[in-house]
Amino acid sequence: MKRRIKRQLSPWKILALGFACIILTGTLLLCLPFSSIDTNTTFINALFTATSATCVTGLVPYDTATHWTVFGQTVILLMIQLGGLGFMTFITLVFQALGKQMSVSDKKLAMLVVGNDNRNSTYRIIRRVLLGTLLFELSGAIILSTRFIDDFGFGKGLYFAVFHSVSAFCNAGFDLMGGSFGSGAFTSLTHYVRDPLVCLTIACLIIMGGIGFCVWDDAITTKFRWKYFKLHTKIVLVSTLLMLAVSTASYVLFDWNNAIFDGYSFGERLLVGFFNATTTRTAGFNTIDFSSLSDASYFLSVSLMFIGGSSASTAGGIKLTTFVVIVTGIASVFSGKHEIELGKRRIDQALIRQALAIFVSCLAIVVIATMAVCAIEVSNPSATFQAVLFETVSAMATVGLSLSLTPTLSTASKLILILLMYIGRVGVITIGLAFAEKTQTTEIKRPIENILIG
Repeated sequence: MKRRIKRQLSPWKILALGFACIILTGTLLLCLPFSSIDTNTTFINALFTATSATCVTGLVPYDTATHWTVFGQTVILLMIQLGGLGFMTFITLVFQALGKQMSVSDKKLAMLVVGNDNRNSTYRIIRRVLLGTLLFELSGAIILSTRFIDDFGFGKGLYFAVFHSVSAFCNAGFDLMGGSFGSGAFTSLTHYVRDPLVCLTIACLIIMGGIGFCVWDDAITTKFRWKYFKLHTKIVLVSTLLMLAVSTASYVLFDWNNAIFDGYSFGERLLVGFFNATTTRTAGFNTIDFSSLSDASYFLSVSLMFIGGSSASTAGGIKLTTFVVIVTGIASVFSGKHEIELGKRRIDQALIRQALAIFVSCLAIVVIATMAVCAIEVSNPSATFQAVLFETVSAMATVGLSLSLTPTLSTASKLILILLMYIGRVGVITIGLAFAEKTQTTEIKRPIENILIG
């Protein structure tokens, strides 16, 4: 009976249901009385927090530091780790620890999580993913502890260092800074806006978590020799560097005369610009109030959130490689080429169709969700179009940045954002394949007829 059920569930369905099970379990744990300091935690807000943590987003209805107890924060941290690496990574680790072999379907599912195309190397890649994660998170915690222990004492400082290191590497954006330094709730890392140690450490963790597990494996396998890198690895590394450089410079220029940067040196402005360029693509931490940015920086932030990080990583968005493939396809059309070439390689037409499907689907979901939330929150003075669009893109791209709108939303709007976060983390293609009915393919080729476009 169990085998029959397993055969009926495709890898995509198992992946989608796996995330749903983690979210539901986390919701129930967060609803426990000892999970929160304020026992008036509603089910919808517990569900929202669990979804945000599992989908490594960072949007929160409650301030993580002032609402949740250490137990509640630990539950959130575990969900961040599970959601960031993918539950199949940990299942594979359990199989190995017990000395059991995974089935073909289980290996296929693990391949989807880490972005591997070779079934025989899945165990190796997952081992590297786990070891790499431990290395980066431990290194980040050690570096951050040198600052946080001075600020909060040994025990609390060490706890803060571990929490923020895991949250940054998994691109989650959850923080424990609310109420610290005499500030209010939802302050994120604003106290450390001019601190290079904290900002650069968090930024580096975000970048390493967002470049993708398969990129790590390829770099290690080829011993970091550029000429042997796969095309995917080269595209991710080059486009990530270009995106960070261009967006950092843009943030600095767009807000050069912004009043919030009065008294900032050029180096401090550059630090803020680099952190904004990093966090908007996937993470959710902030060192400044994003509602104070110029309109140009606001639009840049929305665009970066929508693009996101790399495939098979802890990042969200439509993914950087998807964006590169679409831009390359557009360039080939304008140049009159019938084939799409990238890095002395020809791109499969099916990949172009898939990239366009992801882009259009995500754009349509954001548009529909934005209209729905605007309609629902018509009497909410905080729910301006600018704030709602920022919120829906942030949820869909699992970024977690907000213009202070999340806590003011109604239950219906929160349910929409929960759905957006879930779709954004699992992926529109995975959702489509998981719930679409199987159809019989036909060998009959229909006649071709042209239609006018453009």
